[in-house]
Amino acid sequence: MKRYGKFAALITVLLGTLTWLAVSGVSEAKTYYKTVAELNQMGQAALGKRLRVAGDVEQGSIRRTGAEVHFVLRQNDLRLPVVYRGSEPLPDTFRDGAQAVADGRMGQDGVFQASRIQAKCASKYEAKPGGRTAAGAAPLNKAGF
Repeated sequence: MKRYGKFAALITVLLGTLTWLAVSGVSEAKTYYKTVAELNQMGQAALGKRLRVAGDVEQGSIRRTGAEVHFVLRQNDLRLPVVYRGSEPLPDTFRDGAQAVADGRMGQDGVFQASRIQAKCASKYEAKPGGRTAAGAAPLNKAGF
Protein backbone atom coordinates (compact mmCIF):
# COMPACT_ATOMS: atom_id res chain seq x y z
CA MET A 1 0.00 0.00 0.00
CA LYS A 2 2.83 2.39 0.79
CA ARG A 3 4.14 1.99 -2.74
CA TYR A 4 0.78 3.07 -4.23
CA GLY A 5 0.58 6.01 -1.82
CA LYS A 6 4.00 7.31 -2.88
CA PHE A 7 3.08 6.85 -6.54
CA ALA A 8 -0.22 8.74 -6.03
CA ALA A 9 1.60 11.57 -4.22
CA LEU A 10 4.15 11.85 -7.04
CA ILE A 11 1.39 11.95 -9.68
CA THR A 12 -0.47 14.61 -7.68
CA VAL A 13 2.65 16.79 -7.39
CA LEU A 14 3.40 16.42 -11.12
CA LEU A 15 -0.17 17.25 -12.16
CA GLY A 16 -0.24 20.22 -9.78
CA THR A 17 3.04 21.56 -11.18
CA LEU A 18 1.89 21.14 -14.77
CA THR A 19 -1.42 22.87 -14.01
CA TRP A 20 0.37 25.78 -12.32
CA LEU A 21 2.77 26.16 -15.29
CA ALA A 22 -0.10 26.09 -17.78
CA VAL A 23 -2.16 28.69 -15.92
CA SER A 24 0.76 31.06 -15.34
CA GLY A 25 1.92 30.69 -18.96
CA VAL A 26 -1.52 31.46 -20.37
CA SER A 27 -1.94 34.55 -18.20
CA GLU A 28 1.49 35.87 -19.28
CA ALA A 29 0.80 35.26 -22.97
CA LYS A 30 -2.69 36.75 -22.84
CA THR A 31 -2.19 40.46 -23.47
CA TYR A 32 -4.80 42.50 -25.24
CA TYR A 33 -3.54 45.69 -26.76
CA LYS A 34 -4.10 49.05 -25.13
CA THR A 35 -4.41 52.36 -26.89
CA VAL A 36 -2.01 55.20 -26.14
CA ALA A 37 -4.78 56.91 -24.13
CA GLU A 38 -5.41 53.76 -22.05
CA LEU A 39 -1.69 53.44 -21.36
CA ASN A 40 -1.55 57.06 -20.17
CA GLN A 41 -4.49 56.40 -17.83
CA MET A 42 -2.67 53.44 -16.28
CA GLY A 43 0.07 55.73 -14.96
CA GLN A 44 2.57 54.00 -12.65
CA ALA A 45 0.64 50.71 -12.87
CA ALA A 46 1.98 50.26 -16.43
CA LEU A 47 5.63 50.21 -15.37
CA GLY A 48 7.28 46.83 -15.85
CA LYS A 49 4.16 45.04 -17.10
CA ARG A 50 4.18 43.28 -20.45
CA LEU A 51 1.79 45.25 -22.65
CA ARG A 52 0.77 45.67 -26.25
CA VAL A 53 0.11 49.25 -27.32
CA ALA A 54 -1.58 50.27 -30.56
CA GLY A 55 -1.44 53.57 -32.40
CA ASP A 56 -0.41 55.22 -35.65
CA VAL A 57 3.27 55.74 -36.48
CA GLU A 58 3.86 59.49 -36.46
CA GLN A 59 5.05 61.03 -39.73
CA GLY A 60 8.83 61.51 -39.79
CA SER A 61 9.43 59.88 -36.39
CA ILE A 62 11.21 56.69 -37.51
CA ARG A 63 14.95 56.80 -36.73
CA ARG A 64 17.33 53.86 -36.94
CA THR A 65 20.30 53.90 -34.57
CA GLY A 66 22.40 50.76 -34.95
CA ALA A 67 20.20 47.81 -33.93
CA GLU A 68 17.54 50.11 -32.40
CA VAL A 69 14.59 51.73 -34.11
CA HIS A 70 13.07 54.81 -32.44
CA PHE A 71 9.60 56.02 -33.41
CA VAL A 72 6.48 57.61 -31.95
CA LEU A 73 3.03 56.03 -31.70
CA ARG A 74 0.28 58.62 -31.93
CA GLN A 75 -3.39 58.61 -31.03
CA ASN A 76 -5.16 61.92 -31.56
CA ASP A 77 -3.02 64.44 -29.61
CA LEU A 78 -1.30 61.82 -27.43
CA ARG A 79 2.21 60.61 -28.28
CA LEU A 80 4.19 57.62 -27.01
CA PRO A 81 7.92 57.32 -27.75
CA VAL A 82 8.92 53.74 -28.56
CA VAL A 83 12.31 52.02 -28.89
CA TYR A 84 12.35 48.67 -30.71
CA ARG A 85 15.22 46.34 -29.83
CA GLY A 86 13.87 43.08 -31.21
CA SER A 87 15.70 40.35 -33.05
CA GLU A 88 13.09 40.05 -35.82
CA PRO A 89 13.19 42.43 -38.80
CA LEU A 90 10.45 45.05 -38.89
CA PRO A 91 7.46 44.25 -41.12
CA ASP A 92 7.41 45.70 -44.64
CA THR A 93 4.24 47.60 -43.76
CA PHE A 94 5.98 49.48 -40.91
CA ARG A 95 6.25 53.06 -42.18
CA ASP A 96 5.00 56.57 -41.46
CA GLY A 97 1.24 56.66 -40.92
CA ALA A 98 0.87 52.87 -40.54
CA GLN A 99 -1.17 51.38 -37.73
CA ALA A 100 1.20 49.51 -35.42
CA VAL A 101 1.09 47.40 -32.27
CA ALA A 102 4.20 47.43 -30.09
CA ASP A 103 4.71 44.53 -27.69
CA GLY A 104 6.97 45.20 -24.69
CA ARG A 105 7.24 47.04 -21.38
CA MET A 106 6.91 50.65 -20.28
CA GLY A 107 10.17 52.11 -19.00
CA GLN A 108 10.68 54.44 -16.02
CA ASP A 109 11.72 57.19 -18.48
CA GLY A 110 8.34 57.15 -20.27
CA VAL A 111 9.72 55.35 -23.32
CA PHE A 112 8.03 52.10 -24.33
CA GLN A 113 10.64 49.33 -24.77
CA ALA A 114 9.30 47.12 -27.58
CA SER A 115 10.57 43.64 -28.34
CA ARG A 116 8.11 42.99 -31.16
CA ILE A 117 6.26 45.16 -33.70
CA GLN A 118 3.22 44.37 -35.80
CA ALA A 119 2.12 46.84 -38.46
CA LYS A 120 -0.43 47.21 -41.19
CA CYS A 121 -1.03 49.81 -43.81
CA ALA A 122 -4.63 50.96 -43.37
CA SER A 123 -5.13 52.16 -46.93
CA LYS A 124 -3.61 49.16 -48.75
CA TYR A 125 -6.81 47.14 -49.10
CA GLU A 126 -9.46 49.85 -48.97
CA ALA A 127 -11.62 50.31 -52.03
CA LYS A 128 -10.50 53.03 -54.44
CA PRO A 129 -13.03 55.40 -55.98
CA GLY A 130 -15.00 53.47 -58.62
CA GLY A 131 -15.41 50.36 -56.50
CA ARG A 132 -12.01 48.74 -57.19
CA THR A 133 -9.57 47.67 -54.48
CA ALA A 134 -5.91 48.67 -54.41
CA ALA A 135 -5.00 45.42 -56.18
CA GLY A 136 -7.51 46.17 -58.96
CA ALA A 137 -10.02 43.47 -58.04
CA ALA A 138 -13.66 44.03 -57.23
CA PRO A 139 -14.29 44.37 -53.47
CA LEU A 140 -15.78 41.46 -51.55
CA ASN A 141 -19.44 41.47 -50.55
CA LYS A 142 -20.61 40.72 -47.00
CA ALA A 143 -20.50 36.97 -47.64
CA GLY A 144 -16.83 37.21 -48.73
CA PHE A 145 -17.44 36.60 -52.46
